[in-house]
Amino acid sequence: MAERSLTHLDPFGGARMVDVTPREPTHRRALARCRVSMLPETTTKVANNAITKGDVLAAARIAGIQAAKRTAEMIPMCHPVLVGSVDVNFSIGDDYVEVEAQVETVDRTGVEMEAMTACTVAALTVYDMCKSADRTMTIDDVALWEKAGGRSGPWRRADLDSHSS
Repeated sequence: MAERSLTHLDPFGGARMVDVTPREPTHRRALARCRVSMLPETTTKVANNAITKGDVLAAARIAGIQAAKRTAEMIPMCHPVLVGSVDVNFSIGDDYVEVEAQVETVDRTGVEMEAMTACTVAALTVYDMCKSADRTMTIDDVALWEKAGGRSGPWRRADLDSHSS
């Protein structure tokens, strides 16, 4: 079996960032989703903008956008990228709010971590805004759903429709 080197370790075993300097900038996109499960009464309050702290989805959208732009500050080996766009959207079900974050760039490395960070921080903001109404909430199913661009090319989660059921 051929020996593989670990990309984030130097020859002496120390942590390092992968050198992306030789790569050409290309268009890259990533889509992540997660779900904030909650009591049906809480979902109704979110949908009717009746949470006492204010507009839950507006606050969560802004938090997700900010988080995408600051991902490299939180994830140690993540490269800072020039985030070109961030879209954070929500779907409200009977007992959940689904968060979807899409991030695009033209850069030397992908934006999967930015999309997942945006999604997760938006979900955490939903939790924070609603916690006084519902302590039972959980944040579940954080996952990358699609990516495009880069050396590995496009990738798409096989069971795209199962998450929405």
